[in-house]
Amino acid sequence: MTQILDKPRQEVIKLYGNRQRLRVCGLYREDSRLLMVRHRGIGPTDTFWCPPGGGTHFGETAPDALVREFAEETGLDVTIGELLFVNEFMQPPLHALELFFAVEVQGGSLRQGLDPEMADDEQIIQEVRLMTFEEIKRYPPHEVHALFQYCDSLDDVFTLRGYLHK
Repeated sequence: MTQILDKPRQEVIKLYGNRQRLRVCGLYREDSRLLMVRHRGIGPTDTFWCPPGGGTHFGETAPDALVREFAEETGLDVTIGELLFVNEFMQPPLHALELFFAVEVQGGSLRQGLDPEMADDEQIIQEVRLMTFEEIKRYPPHEVHALFQYCDSLDDVFTLRGYLHK
């Protein structure tokens, strides 16, 4: 692993590794594009694209956590829609149960946000943008969230249901 990956990867493992987390994730579609966040320090390369989301806090409902995470990561104010599916993310030492919801944007301005658990020099959010399904699928499978292995189109993303376990 290169020097640039060592510090973010170590911080991710320190904060989230070797324990199971509950994460909430939001699927926001604008025309033919899906909102995605690029992280570093997750997986074998400096790139991991996934929909916005993050961990819940004790005493925080899943919808409230997702509203907070969207604001932190993307600058957008959202309302939470239907729970679509659950994914079990297992990429040792990371393990999370992820609840995926449809979301609607109500306000705010799209921007690259931060992860408040991380110091300024250890931020793992590298980019936030709307991407076409074709753009997402151009990345190797280990550089995008596993949910895209189940889909052949952006419409398919919103028809996923149940428990994903590839």
